[in-house]
Amino acid sequence: MEGKRVNAGGGSGSFYLEVYGCALSEFDALYMASILESRGMRRASRPEDADYIVINTCAVRLDTEQRIAERIVELRRKLPGKKMVVAGCLVKARPGLVARLAPDASLLSPQAVDRVWDAVEALRAGRRIVELGGVRDTSWMPTPPVVDATATVMVQEGCLGDCSFCITKVARRQVKSYPPRLIVEKVRELVGRGAREIRLTGTDVAVYGVDLPGKPTLADLLNMILEKVPGEYRIRVGMMTPDQAMKIIDDLLEAYRDERVYKYFHLPVQSGDDEVLRIMKRNYTVEEYKWLHRRIKRVFPDSMIATDIIVGHPGETEEAFMNTVKLVEELKFEKVHLAQYSLRPHTEAAGMPQVPDPVKKKRSSYLMRVIERIGLEINRKYVGRRVRALVAERSWRGNGYTARLDNYTPVVVPMIDGLLGRFVEVEVREATFFDLRGEPVLEALATGRS
Repeated sequence: MEGKRVNAGGGSGSFYLEVYGCALSEFDALYMASILESRGMRRASRPEDADYIVINTCAVRLDTEQRIAERIVELRRKLPGKKMVVAGCLVKARPGLVARLAPDASLLSPQAVDRVWDAVEALRAGRRIVELGGVRDTSWMPTPPVVDATATVMVQEGCLGDCSFCITKVARRQVKSYPPRLIVEKVRELVGRGAREIRLTGTDVAVYGVDLPGKPTLADLLNMILEKVPGEYRIRVGMMTPDQAMKIIDDLLEAYRDERVYKYFHLPVQSGDDEVLRIMKRNYTVEEYKWLHRRIKRVFPDSMIATDIIVGHPGETEEAFMNTVKLVEELKFEKVHLAQYSLRPHTEAAGMPQVPDPVKKKRSSYLMRVIERIGLEINRKYVGRRVRALVAERSWRGNGYTARLDNYTPVVVPMIDGLLGRFVEVEVREATFFDLRGEPVLEALATGRS
């Protein structure tokens, strides 16, 4: 999520918080907000009204880095002398860049966000602190906000991989998992506060628990939540690297049999070519990925398998690219996040011969047309059907609510009072490659069957 503003009241002793990046970044921003609010500070809705500006950053892509840099420069130009804390992945991955952009700011790595009050206190005293190390404190977790009917819970950070293109491993290398007991408590609290969709997120949730006593797995965590948290809600499991998911897939599929778990699997394949996967250091082959895909589809034929693909990674020839196209056409992914390779410093891929930008753009456009065609074919099968869905949140299109089928397929419905947070029957009227459009079945609403 790019440049999300976290808003509330302003005034003396206030802070303004701006967040870039993924759900982990948002979680860390919440962590800092909880600490500052516990010290009596209030959130301001505009940077002009705040005593302190806190920016939580992202380092994954070059274009995001550029937006963050431009924003820091803009804020320093418009609000000279305003005290600033810059935190997050960009601080850890590119500390020299951030220090040049904001030479007077306090800097905090993702693992040091619990020192945000120290950072503010230092600025108040005319000093700054720079903490680029630290170990994540998993003994305490802030209570995430319930947004519409959704809430996000961070279960771990860090990964066991060493992907040649990834800069996130510089910022979030060490695996640190929150204890199951703490996660269960937070999910119970969130469901009690009205959350109906719980999103479990992490750098790679498939490695959850490898650092904990007894090494509980992601499947163990799911079973504990489902056993100890009653209620009618849904759990969406976050991104899993394929090689780590393979190790726990049988137990995971058993946990997924509970109707409260969305039949949704986010498994980034990144490329459909074995040589490119080797260069990427992804630790699996195309055939192994296909095996994982088949294993899931045998148990849950209607499940959504979402994937990520990088086009134009160093070493990607035209033949290798076409192998990726063939894989997409063969497996018919329900959802694909497509990105052109973005050169990141401190990564192996940055030092390799690069695919020219015009070639990357051409390949990306070609593959996007294939993805859209397949997505439309899949979604058109729902048109005319009556489906059950959880109305989870306001649609990003701004014209209704987004409801989710059991496999997490989105269906946009009209914004009717009392619909948010309910399970409803929907008549699907229209399909795009991205989502469905439908109308709630009014007689079902009237009789309360949904």
